[in-house]
Amino acid sequence: MKRRLFWALFALMAGVYGAMLFLTLPQLKQLSGGPLPFDLRPGGYDLAEAQALLAALGAEGRRYYLGVQQMLDSAYPALYAVVMVLAFRALAPLWWGRALGLLALAGAGFDYLENARVAAMLRLAPEEVTAAMVAAASQATVAKSITVAAALVALSVLLARAGGRRWWRV
Repeated sequence: MKRRLFWALFALMAGVYGAMLFLTLPQLKQLSGGPLPFDLRPGGYDLAEAQALLAALGAEGRRYYLGVQQMLDSAYPALYAVVMVLAFRALAPLWWGRALGLLALAGAGFDYLENARVAAMLRLAPEEVTAAMVAAASQATVAKSITVAAALVALSVLLARAGGRRWWRV
């Protein structure tokens, strides 16, 4: 039962991620005429970049970002966190699995924080967005990017370790 639940949640997470990666984020890029959405800027962004993106998106693009993209991105972090916590608990010794699970939870938390801060910017005209708002949103984006990357590297190491153990047993 646990395996079925894990794989069902994994499939749901992958589906939501795939919808964002192949549908909504490319649509936002098209609506903006090329600049990457905030979610795809792991190194962050400054006031000028944020205002340029918001202006390029226009009212229609900002509505789409707030609607379709943020709807999907409100489900994804929770699904990511649950899947990663379950994977870490299955692949790592007790305390390591829990510590790495906290890393995944932090990544999801930063993603939600990023979403809230980006939504606040999307609700304003580009010239109304302040440097402080952009800095806060950018910091959340960078923190999300670092924690999610670290969790994915840890998961890759654990999967390689588990695969290596199976291979050597054969």
